[in-house]
Order: sequence, then structure tokens, then C-alpha cells
Amino acid sequence: MARATLDARRLLCPLPVIRTQERVKGLAPGDTLEVTCTDPGALHDIPAWCRLNGHRVTGTTEDRPSHELVITIVIGGAAST
Repeated sequence: MARATLDARRLLCPLPVIRTQERVKGLAPGDTLEVTCTDPGALHDIPAWCRLNGHRVTGTTEDRPSHELVITIVIGGAAST
């Protein structure tokens, strides 16, 4: 199982979700993806996209001074979506 990262900082909706979707295409089920973003809407949009596509959010953290969010996703069986 691999760990991957995605830098989606300074991108606004819907780009964090689109970039997450593109990055997931190159990962296998069971891999972990950490998405770093600054758009507060991504905190709701990325988990909703994950639910629809069979992935699981295992954690979210927020660094208040920098306004950076880190969303950790475990890739499900629908990794090709």
C-alpha cells in the first residue's frame, strides 16, 4: 500500500475535488492519499465525493494560522473513478 500526496492549496471549488479525482486514478485500492488544500469548501466536497465513489476519509486536520486543511483518504475498490 502506497502513500501519496496532493497539493491543492490556493485552488478554489471545484478544482480540489477534480484534482483529487485525477490523482486517485493512479492509485490502487488500499493506498492512502493526503490532500492539502486551503478552500474551506473542500472539507465538505471531498468527503462527499469519496462517499459517492467508494473511498473512505480517515482523517481531517486544520492548521488555523495557515488555513491549510489536510484530508486523508483511503482508496476503495472504485479507484478508477
